[in-house]
Amino acid sequence: MQAVADPAGNLLWISPALPGRTHDLTAARTHHIIRICERQGVPVLADGAYIGTDPWVTTPIRRLPHQDLNLTQRTIKRALSAARAPVERSVAWLKSWRIFRRSRCSPNRMSVIAAAVITLETQR
Repeated sequence: MQAVADPAGNLLWISPALPGRTHDLTAARTHHIIRICERQGVPVLADGAYIGTDPWVTTPIRRLPHQDLNLTQRTIKRALSAARAPVERSVAWLKSWRIFRRSRCSPNRMSVIAAAVITLETQR
């Protein structure tokens, strides 16, 4: 599942579940997340799985083989990690729900469960 959160780390949306072997970028393209954010003018900060996606998506700078990042690149990478930290914490917190760790049910059922969890959390 893909999650969309605001800069404070509040979960705004969880995508319908796809099989576990689906790559993050494939899932984002399937659900049109990047295209929708671009149309709405919402900047996207993503992890390394989205490198090379789209100019609209800000991803960490990848270190080339046998080369270190220079000071500017390390600073940019650190700033991006700091900006994404609240979102990563919210996703980790979401994974604290036991149903997401131990579930062996179909992706369709997980989508319904995820919607229920988001509803419960926004009511908290």
